[in-house]
Amino acid sequence: MTAMRPALAAMTPEMVVAPHTLKNREMARACLAGLWLRYDFLDESHRISQDLENASGSYWHAIMHRREPDFDNSKYWFRRVGRHPVFAPLAVAALELTRQAKAPGQARILLEQPEWDPFSFVDLCEVALDDAPPLHALCMKIQQREWELLFDHCYREAVS
Repeated sequence: MTAMRPALAAMTPEMVVAPHTLKNREMARACLAGLWLRYDFLDESHRISQDLENASGSYWHAIMHRREPDFDNSKYWFRRVGRHPVFAPLAVAALELTRQAKAPGQARILLEQPEWDPFSFVDLCEVALDDAPPLHALCMKIQQREWELLFDHCYREAVS
């Protein structure tokens, strides 16, 4: 992963959306925060996301703190997110992933929630740190799908 550092450090908002035309610089910067996070450079992701004054920037910030792990701080940033457009497709994806997994009872919350609850998921990730591999694996899969959905959302906003 450290081999990615020079490429990420050289990346500009315009490069993130190339060959498309940059329309929304803040959302392209949100993509950069996501890319740094994808390659486990939490400090770099944090520096970008904390300077973004929009829901997607707060979302990347919340994910970064969940990954540290700093669960209370993650919840603080999820409160700043409010209701995000990614929540609806993420709820569907989490439901499907949970149905496919042989996850323990703690994951039942993902089957029962009527809409995506980022706070419950933060709690579930905290439990998964000390729990059986099936719950940890499920949380990792959901987080991967969450990253994909949020990055796609930010990218579409950056070019449209």
